[in-house]
Amino acid sequence: MERNTMHSAPTYLFDAQEKPSLPLCDVPLVRATEKTVRGYGMLVDSPDDLDIEIVRWPAQGWRPVDPDTGDEGGFVEGVFSGRWEGDVLMGRNDAVSGEYVLGWACDPQQASNEAPTVARNQVLLWHMNYHPDGGQLFFPLSNQPFVVPLALPGDDISPDKVVAFWCDGSQGLYIHPNIWHEGIFPIETEQRFLDRQGRVHARVSCDFGKEFGVYLNVPLFL
Repeated sequence: MERNTMHSAPTYLFDAQEKPSLPLCDVPLVRATEKTVRGYGMLVDSPDDLDIEIVRWPAQGWRPVDPDTGDEGGFVEGVFSGRWEGDVLMGRNDAVSGEYVLGWACDPQQASNEAPTVARNQVLLWHMNYHPDGGQLFFPLSNQPFVVPLALPGDDISPDKVVAFWCDGSQGLYIHPNIWHEGIFPIETEQRFLDRQGRVHARVSCDFGKEFGVYLNVPLFL
């Protein structure tokens, strides 16, 4: 798969028809268990039982950062919501004042914001990102299943490295720093989560449509 190495900052809010029709790359869907999420993060029974990992500010040269400094920014907390508007899946993260188009249930050239035109069995995903400054917790505020796509660290991400995890909603999902991810995909029309993440909120992105000429086809049902 040929890769476009030209990069630009992504725009997160747009009309679906602004994105072209592209081939799809199927993403495997696995049930999230303690074993399957190992390396990506962990399942969490209670938000109060978890400390968000904060990554120390990197040294700029050969002199090291003092060991009691550089990791004191802490975390922010808010509500992350995923909601379907017709065929378009939207995300909103109040912890960092972000709003996003996460993907579509069908070809974006055919997607409607008004009402669903197809069964919402999958998300056609255009983008993922990771946070080098800290980990992130998504804890469901209602006991409903959800899906989240993840990939292991490394800037040489490619579509074949992405795995989607189906969570049953009885636990939250914590992901380590540098793990590629996208917002939470609800199975129902809308779902809300407690979100905790590093306050610095550095974000490194990959636009799969622009870089690889494909969208990721993420199933929502096992």
